[in-house]
Amino acid sequence: MSRTRRWSSAWGTASNCRGLASCVAGYRTQQELVDALAARGIHIGLRQARRYEAENPPLPQPDVRQALVDLLGRPLDELGFNVPPCAGPQAAASLIAPANRGPLRTASAPQPATAGADFSAVTRAHRRLYWTVTPAILHPAVAAHATLGGQLLDATTGRTRQALAAALAESWLLAGRIEFFDLREPDRAGDTWVRALQAAGQADDALLGAAILAHMAFIPGWTGQRQAATERMVAARTYGRRGQAGGHFVAWLDAVEAECATRCGDTRAALDLISHAESVVEDADGRPTPEWMDWFSPIRLAAFKGNVQLTAGHLPQARETLLHVLDELPGDADKQRTVILGDLGAVEAAAGRPQDAARYALRALELLETHWYATGLERVRVVRRALGPWEHEQYVRDLDDRLYGWGAVVSALAC
Repeated sequence: MSRTRRWSSAWGTASNCRGLASCVAGYRTQQELVDALAARGIHIGLRQARRYEAENPPLPQPDVRQALVDLLGRPLDELGFNVPPCAGPQAAASLIAPANRGPLRTASAPQPATAGADFSAVTRAHRRLYWTVTPAILHPAVAAHATLGGQLLDATTGRTRQALAAALAESWLLAGRIEFFDLREPDRAGDTWVRALQAAGQADDALLGAAILAHMAFIPGWTGQRQAATERMVAARTYGRRGQAGGHFVAWLDAVEAECATRCGDTRAALDLISHAESVVEDADGRPTPEWMDWFSPIRLAAFKGNVQLTAGHLPQARETLLHVLDELPGDADKQRTVILGDLGAVEAAAGRPQDAARYALRALELLETHWYATGLERVRVVRRALGPWEHEQYVRDLDDRLYGWGAVVSALAC
């Protein structure tokens, strides 16, 4: 049976019903379904709903797939989704239609004054766990925590509400970071960061807003859309000024804009931005760096710099910068270490030293086996493409054996 016919049998045959807009369940439009999911604490955008109607729709995350099954009363396979074996037992469980499961409800009882602090404590724990826990394991926990926060928000007032909203914004920011950098789902990350921005507005936290907007600039920046990335960075800097951002925060904004400029082909502007960042990153101006901003430091600024130098063709400088970063990264920075190893491999490939390039790429793959990071794998693939002229050499074949024989990578590609 074709996917189109399976959707039709699941949702009814009325002429105004298409895909997820289920006449059987009373959803005549995509927006109605999106709203119904939101009422259950599951937030997807219209773009995501449209992707679920495509010929080969992506498998939803566990919380979304369970909500779809609950709302529409059909198992996932009848809704047109293919569940690969690598999706794990949670996906298999979602193949079964529920029986008598009631909808989630927004908390209505007023929450105590401790609710903000209690919720924030879990948010901080997730922030620390991000550096060591497998993304596919951590993400559902972070998303579920954020969903809880959204339900609690309307049951709090005053400073408790403000504290809860700030922690909620941070949770959605972290969920989006996992989606974008670890899982390479930029569209989903964009929707998540919109929710983070809304929560930051509830908290009236300008620096959180600036951080979220700067992350949102990565989405167009990584695909070469310079104008869209620049517009988001202008907004991020505006919020940064409003929140009286210190030199450390401004340096990170410079680094983000530099990476976007690099990916858009303007390495001259990127190097100027890095130079400015270096001049302010340790500016002791009395304005503390937010506790939640644990993804940036002077050594991570140097990592940005090394990548810009590599892209600009300044190979000796890039090698020196990246080797320094590799020596100075903290012990819990294995995700970032995979990126640095990949960039060093790209430096050596461009310098005509393919054996050294393959050696760095292999080291990155060894780390990725225990510290999955899609951005790190992306860097390894860049190295492998650069090694095309030497693909019949044994050291490149050894790299291929590791790259294409590694179960975690195969699973990620299949899913």
